[in-house]
Amino acid sequence: MLGALVILALHAVLYFFFWWFRREHVGIPVLFALLSAAMLYGVGRMLVGWYNVLFIAQPAWIAPSPAAVTAIFITATPGEPAAMFDETLAAAACITSPHTTYLLDDTRDPEIARIAERHGAVRLELIGLPGAKAGKINAALALTNEEFILVLDPDHVPHPEFLERVLGQFHDEGIGFVQVAQAYGNSERSFVAGAAAEQTYAFYGPTLQGMYGLGTSVVIGANGTFRRSALASIGGHGLGLAEDLITAIRLHAAGWRSVYVPEIVSYGRVPEDLGSFAQQQLKWSRGVWEMLLTEYPRAFSRLTPLQRLSYFMIGTYYAFGLTTAIYLAIPLLYLSFGWLPASVGPAEYLQHAAPLGLFGIFIYLFSERFLCDPTRERGFHLRGFLLKLGLWPVYLKGTLLAFLRIDVPYIATAKEARTGSFWRLARVQLIGITATLGLAANMIHERLYQLPESHVRLTTGVAWGMLSFALIHAAFASSVIYAAWRATRVKPRQAEGMTVR
Repeated sequence: MLGALVILALHAVLYFFFWWFRREHVGIPVLFALLSAAMLYGVGRMLVGWYNVLFIAQPAWIAPSPAAVTAIFITATPGEPAAMFDETLAAAACITSPHTTYLLDDTRDPEIARIAERHGAVRLELIGLPGAKAGKINAALALTNEEFILVLDPDHVPHPEFLERVLGQFHDEGIGFVQVAQAYGNSERSFVAGAAAEQTYAFYGPTLQGMYGLGTSVVIGANGTFRRSALASIGGHGLGLAEDLITAIRLHAAGWRSVYVPEIVSYGRVPEDLGSFAQQQLKWSRGVWEMLLTEYPRAFSRLTPLQRLSYFMIGTYYAFGLTTAIYLAIPLLYLSFGWLPASVGPAEYLQHAAPLGLFGIFIYLFSERFLCDPTRERGFHLRGFLLKLGLWPVYLKGTLLAFLRIDVPYIATAKEARTGSFWRLARVQLIGITATLGLAANMIHERLYQLPESHVRLTTGVAWGMLSFALIHAAFASSVIYAAWRATRVKPRQAEGMTVR
C-alpha cells in the first residue's frame, strides 16, 4: 500500500513540475527563480522522505551479555533544578542492567552533590571545561573504563529496562552506537510544549526507522549508547552546538554502523514557553548548519552514498526558514507593487499542486502506523506545523549566523516555563500581520473606489489568490502571537516529574 502511494505521488510530482516549468509561466524572472527554488527544496525533501519510509525496519531484540557493563553519563549545568536530578538519578539507580551512574557536575551545588550521593551516583566535579556537554563527556571518558557509555540528559527519566533494550545490539562488533526514541511527559502543559512534541513524532517514528533500514540512523542528543572503542577511534565525543550529529557523522565516516531502537524507554521534557523553545531552535539551527558546513565536507569521501544524502538532508533542514520567507514575501510584493513571479491563475495552480499535496498527506498519515506510541501520537500535528511555520525568523537567523560564522553561546534549554516579553517574542509576526492587513485593506479600498492608479485589480483571480495566500500566512503567524501572549502569563515554577508509563 505504501509503495503504491509513493508511485502515485511521484506521478503527481511530475504532473506539477512539467506544468510549472513552462516559458510562458515566467513572470518576473528573479521571483520565478526564487519561488521555484523554494518549491524544489520542499518537494525534494518530500521525495527523500518517501524513499526513506519504503525502507522502514526495526531491529530484533537481542538479549544483552551479562558481562556488559555501562557507564551512564548525566551532565549537570548551573541553574538546572535540583528536583530534576533527584528524579533522574533515582530512576537511573533502578536500571536493571549492570551499570555505574556518573554525574558530570559543573554546578558547585552542595544540594546536587547530596542528591548524587543519596542515589549512589559517582559525582565527577568537572568545572569550567570548554565544549559544554561534550567537554564534560570527554573528560569523564578519561576517568572511567566501562565498555559502553549511555549519555542521558538530566531531564530524561529512564525506565528500568532501558539498557536491556539496547545492549544486545552491540553483539555485532561493527556497531558503534545505538539510539532509542525520545518522548516527552510534559507535552500537554502548554501550546508550545504540545507543538514541540508533535514536531518529533514522525522523526522518532517512521523517519528514523527508515534511516535505520538504510544504514543512516544518527545520534539525537540524549539516549544514545556508545561503544567506548568507537568513541576512542574518533578522539572522543564531538564538540559543537550539534555535538550529537558531529559525533554520529565522525563515527559513520570511521566505518562504524548504527542501530535505532524505536522504543520509548525514558521520558523527557520539551520547552514549555516560546522564549525557551525559540532559543533551543536557534541553537539547533546554527549547530546543524555548522555540521553541514564543516564536518560534512571532511567526512564526505568516507561516507556511503546514502549516508551522504542523509547528512545533507539533515544539514539543510533549517533552510526552511529561508524558503518560508520567500513564500511569505511573494503575495506581499504583489499587493505592494503588483509584481508576479509566475503568470498562472490560482485555480490552475491548485489544480496541478493539489494532487501532490494530497498524496503527501496520505503518505504522512499512512506512515503513522510506525509511530513509537501511536495511541498518543497519531494525528495531523497541526500545532507542531503552525509553530514551525511561525518561527521561520528564528530558523533564518540560525542559517545566517552559520554562514557568517557567528557563534551562538551554548545555553542549556530551560527545564521550567519562563515569563517572556511579548514584543520581543512576537515582533516579527506582529509586523508581518500588520503589513499584510494594511496592504489588504488598501487593495480593497482601491477596488471599492476604482482608483485608476491601482496596480492590482480585485476582479482578477490572481489578485484574489494573492490576497488569500497573504491572509492565510497571517493566520499561521497568529500561533506565535498566541504563544508569546501565553508566555507573558507564565508563573515560573519548578518542573514536575516526567515519569510516564
